[in-house]
Amino acid sequence: MRRSTLRALKRAAELTRQNRFTEAVLVAEPVILAADRQEGDEIRAWLIGHAVEFAAEKGAR
Repeated sequence: MRRSTLRALKRAAELTRQNRFTEAVLVAEPVILAADRQEGDEIRAWLIGHAVEFAAEKGAR
């Protein structure tokens, strides 16, 4: 995955944790749409892993 893509995904994750969902989508959507198939697969794997981690954090509270 390109560094710029990962950086955008991480920023979107930060915004999501701050309940700033619209901004998160505005950051993540362009890189997701621009991804080729290989990078798309990497993004999908990153998002799944991140969602599991996020859910675990919320469950621990």
